[in-house]
Amino acid sequence: MSGTGSIVEVGAPSARSRALAVLRVRSRALALGLLPAALAVVLLSARMTGRLAADPWPLVTLVVCVVAVAVLLVGGVFAAVVLRAGPALTPTVPLAESAAPDLYRLVRDLADRMDVPAPSAIALTPDCDSWLEDRTHAAHRRGGITGGRESEPGAAPVLVIGSPFLWWMRVAELRAVLAPVVAGTGPSAHPDIADARGFVRGLDAAADVGSRPGLGWIGRPARLLLRLCQEDAAEMERGVAAAASDRAQGVDYGLRIVAQEQVGLAYAGWDRLLTRVALPAWRMGRWPAHLDAGVVSALTELSRRDRLADGFTSRLGDRPACDLLERPGVVDEAASLLAARLFHGGPAEAGPDWSPVDWAAYPEEVVDRKWRAEAARLHAALDALAVPAGPGPTLDRVLGHLTDAAGEGAAAEALAGRLSGDLARQERSGGAAVARGVDAVPLFPLQPPRSGRDLLADHVTALVCAAAVDSADAAPGLDWLDGPVLLVGGERRADLAPRVLSLVEDGDPEPLRDWLAELGVRPEKPVRLV
Repeated sequence: MSGTGSIVEVGAPSARSRALAVLRVRSRALALGLLPAALAVVLLSARMTGRLAADPWPLVTLVVCVVAVAVLLVGGVFAAVVLRAGPALTPTVPLAESAAPDLYRLVRDLADRMDVPAPSAIALTPDCDSWLEDRTHAAHRRGGITGGRESEPGAAPVLVIGSPFLWWMRVAELRAVLAPVVAGTGPSAHPDIADARGFVRGLDAAADVGSRPGLGWIGRPARLLLRLCQEDAAEMERGVAAAASDRAQGVDYGLRIVAQEQVGLAYAGWDRLLTRVALPAWRMGRWPAHLDAGVVSALTELSRRDRLADGFTSRLGDRPACDLLERPGVVDEAASLLAARLFHGGPAEAGPDWSPVDWAAYPEEVVDRKWRAEAARLHAALDALAVPAGPGPTLDRVLGHLTDAAGEGAAAEALAGRLSGDLARQERSGGAAVARGVDAVPLFPLQPPRSGRDLLADHVTALVCAAAVDSADAAPGLDWLDGPVLLVGGERRADLAPRVLSLVEDGDPEPLRDWLAELGVRPEKPVRLV
C-alpha cells in the first residue's frame, strides 16, 4: 500500500473485498428503494403506448405510483439522515503542531518511511490506546465540532494517542508502538475502504438519531442494514489492521515487541491510578491535575513490588516521550480534566466546586477530608436510626452499635442500608448528576456500585483513620497503587481492614479495640468532622 491508496500488503486484498461487500449492501438497499419507482415507470410507459388500457391496469398503475412516491419520500429522508447525521467523535485533547513540533516530526517521519499519508493532526486521550479517527464528516464542520486541516474533505485521519504513553514510554518505544497505527492511514486513503467506512458510520449515526422523538422509524432500517454488513465491516477492519501491521514490519520491529510489554504495564498502572487514587478525589469534588505524571510514580512503585515488572524502571534514564511536548504540564492538566469528565462525569471546566489538586496536597485536601466526610455521614446515619449519642461523634458510639454477640448482623444491615440510601440521595441532589450539566459526555464508570456492607466498612475505616489522626501519631497518606492510606510514624499501616471486617461482618469489636489500644487511639474522644 502506498500514500496514493493502492493496496499490496498482506490482508489488504481481503480488506478491499470486504469493503466491496459492504458497498453491495448499500447498492441492494438502494435498488430495493428504487424498485417501486422502476415498476411505476414500466406501467406508465405501457399505459401511454396503449398496451395496458383495460381494467384493472389503470387502478394498478395508480396504486403502484402512489407506493413508489411514498417509498421514494421515505427512502430520501432515510438517505439524507444517513448522509447528514454526524458520527460520534471521541472526546480528546487537541494537540496543535506548535505545542508538540517534535512529536509531529516523529509521526511524519514514520509516515514517510512507510510511504503512507501523514495524519492530518494529533490529539490525546486519557486512556492506554491509540488509533486513527476520521473527522472529515460535513456534520462536524456544520456544528463547529471540528475545524482546521483535519476537517477538510479528503483529509487524512487524526492520530489519537493515549496520554499515559507519552509519560511512561521512552521516545523510541513510542515510535515503535505508533508505527502500525500510522501505517493505517494508507488503507484510509483507498476509495472503496473509505466509502465503506463512511457508510457504516452513517448507519451508526442514523441508528442513534432513531432514538429521538418522532424519528424512531429511522432506527429500525439503520440497525437492519448494520446487521447485514456487520460481519463484512469487521473483517474489513481486520484486513486493514493486518495490512498496516505488515507495512510497519520494517520500522523498529524488534523494539516494538519490548514496547508492547510497556503498553500492558501502562494499562495496569493507569487503571489502578484511576480507581484507587483519582476516583476518591473526584467524589470529593477535586480532580488530580497531573494524572499522567502520577502514572509514572504508580508504575515505578508497581515495578518495585512486582518481580514481573522488575528492570522496567531501568529505562527511566532514557528520554521520555513527554519531552516531545513544549509544555507537558499544561497538556497533562487538560488530559487529567478530560479523564474526570469521561470516567466520572465531571464538568468541562474547573470551578469552585470542581477544583484541581496537586499530588503534594492530596493527603491533606483529599484523604483527610474524605475520611472526615465519611465519618460525618456515618454519624448522620446513626442519628437517623435513633442510635443513642455520646459526648460527640465518637468511635465508641459506632463500636457499641455494631457489636453483636449473637453474630446476626441486624444492626450492621440496617446501618448499611441507611448509608446506601443517604449516599444515593446525596449524589442525585448535588453530586455527579448535577455536576455534569450540559457538558455531559459518555460515562465509562470505573467501578460497579458498592454494596451496603462495603460502604459500611469504608465508612467505619474512615472514622477509625480520622480518630487515629486526631489522637495518635498518625497522618493521612497517598499510596500510588492503593490510594488513601494511614501512616503511623511515617510508615503505612495495612493491617486495619481485617479488623474492621470483623466488626462489620461478625459484630466482633475486640480485634479493632486491640488495634486502637496499640496505637493509643482513644475511642471515647470526639472526632473532628467535615
